[in-house]
Amino acid sequence: MQDASRLPSDRRTARIGKLAVLPVFLSLKGKRAVVAGGSAAAAWKAELLAAAGARVDLYAPLDELCDLFQDLIGHADPQIAHHDRHWTADILNGAAIAICDAASDGEAQAFFGAARVAGVPVNVIDRPEFCQFQFGTIVNRSPVVVGVSTAGASPILGQAIRRRIETLLPASLGAWASLAETIRGAVMARLDAGAQRRNFWERFSDRAFGAAPTVNDEHELTRNIDRISVDRGSTIGRVTLVGAGPGDAELLTLKAVRALQAADIILFDDLVSDEVLELARREAARIMVGNPSGHKNRRHEDITDLMVKLAKAGKRVIRLESGEPMSAYRANGEIERLKAEGIPVDVVPGITFRNMSNARLIASGRARQPFANAGASQIADASDGTNRPLCGIHQTMPPPPEATAGRSPATFLR
Repeated sequence: MQDASRLPSDRRTARIGKLAVLPVFLSLKGKRAVVAGGSAAAAWKAELLAAAGARVDLYAPLDELCDLFQDLIGHADPQIAHHDRHWTADILNGAAIAICDAASDGEAQAFFGAARVAGVPVNVIDRPEFCQFQFGTIVNRSPVVVGVSTAGASPILGQAIRRRIETLLPASLGAWASLAETIRGAVMARLDAGAQRRNFWERFSDRAFGAAPTVNDEHELTRNIDRISVDRGSTIGRVTLVGAGPGDAELLTLKAVRALQAADIILFDDLVSDEVLELARREAARIMVGNPSGHKNRRHEDITDLMVKLAKAGKRVIRLESGEPMSAYRANGEIERLKAEGIPVDVVPGITFRNMSNARLIASGRARQPFANAGASQIADASDGTNRPLCGIHQTMPPPPEATAGRSPATFLR
């Protein structure tokens, strides 16, 4: 029998798509930052650096400071030290980061060159040709910090994205992240690396999108550490059969995305799109186990054996198939075998081409008459003319307009 993990693959899937910039989060606590210029744009950057814990040295004549800088200095912010003079190259020595709002191209080029000589990462505001890094827009749930960059293409778009994310992340998320910092030491000391820690943090994350944590939550999490630590002998993983749908990543269910992001190993067929795989956990290993042309000797038994082997090694295995996983004749056999081996197994349905075809026909109105005339159990599939039951579509399909003329909405609620 050929080892399914060594079967040849017809394509190499990228673990991550190309990036315009690399998102890097820089620790500045207690480090020195240089800001040159007294403008409002420079003041915003100085506030941002101070919020990240940096000691900011501001270089600008007093009479060139904007109102915001005047206010910051007037309140004697201990993290911002004002030097009443223009910048010189020597001020950059020992700095962790340097920002300048240059008055001219000449000043921008001079500051950029001096920072590079000093080995300091540099950003000249609104002059991308003199920037080694960029500031994105920020969603602040510190210690959770989300940065959004459009690589300079459209800052307004970045702000719109930030607003959308703001609506998704509760204000209490920061408190949960702070609690994670508090209990992290206990988790690291008492739980084994790998499955045990993942198990704990996934349970923790399920709570983190609710109300702010209480003392009772902290006690319950401590008890979770105790329970998981006792189960050191158990290494059994689990298998989840996931439907990838017709290939459009936007048609994946939320449950499918969560499963992909919790995976250790993903076994996928050759019809699964790269866009779908892009949503998976970056660290997850990916093995193509489909049946592309030229490899007809692949046996489903080999793939099932591989799932069993990986799950018994404690791995979270995703069997990712295009369309709907339970539509394959072999799915029931795979589930029976996994259960017989004592391996937990879940199924996450996917959208099929049939679902999409019917939805489009219904939405366009072209399927109204066939569905209106059909019975509850047998409905003509308008996509191919065959008679098959369609889940969720019964005699509650809207009747044609001529059948409802003059009738009140209450009629349809009886």
